[in-house]
Amino acid sequence: MITVAIANQKGGVGKTTTAINIATAMAATGWKTMLIDLDPQGNASTGLGIDAAHREMSSYDVLVEGASLQECAVPSGIPGLDVVPATVDLSGAEIELVAREDRAGRLKAALRGDDTHEICFIDCPPSLGLLTLNALAAADTLLVPLQCEFFALEGLSQLLQTVEQVQDRFNPDLGIVGVALTMFDRRNRLTDQVADDVRECLGNLVFEAVIPRNVRLSEAPSHGLPALIYDHKCPGSRAYMALARELIGRLPKERIAA
Repeated sequence: MITVAIANQKGGVGKTTTAINIATAMAATGWKTMLIDLDPQGNASTGLGIDAAHREMSSYDVLVEGASLQECAVPSGIPGLDVVPATVDLSGAEIELVAREDRAGRLKAALRGDDTHEICFIDCPPSLGLLTLNALAAADTLLVPLQCEFFALEGLSQLLQTVEQVQDRFNPDLGIVGVALTMFDRRNRLTDQVADDVRECLGNLVFEAVIPRNVRLSEAPSHGLPALIYDHKCPGSRAYMALARELIGRLPKERIAA
């Protein structure tokens, strides 16, 4: 199984929207997909129609109680996509994990037991605490959603420093599969300037597919649906399908062949 962490410590950059829709797109193309919601807000779970009544076990149980992913995963409404939901209990997980010797490797150990999925996405909280550290330690690669505004560039440099520290201490094989530009507004000149600066700095690491500001992307979660299901013809949905195609082309070929 290929594991992709979706992370950016800055909030409001379209991280959860990206997690929901890229996981849906991968499932739609035939990949047996799992999405792990590691954000205590549980927005990815809600956005896939999994209400609180169906979250008897969650990613909290995986990290703190040692439950298996199979015990906690629930099917979404999308064929081929399972979800390990998040509950509010996850907000206390960081405090409970501090005293554990293996506090950064809990999720990695749980992922070793999964042989039913081909790809796993981890929706990280907007911080660089123990929850995100568990995701980065467990992941094969990192996908970074980046909002096209000035402050996002500062957050990106912090995230890249954290990746280097994780590589040094916990996961030397962690890579970055790419940076996805989100909330792109062609009417705003600053958007173009930030996009140009990011591409000049990171080159081919930046995906060609750009996620636009789109009303349908914002509306879809309130219906418990990914935008790809809510309105598959809207510009946001088309952009996420293009991003999924690019992502497939960047995934480790030997893992795909296996």
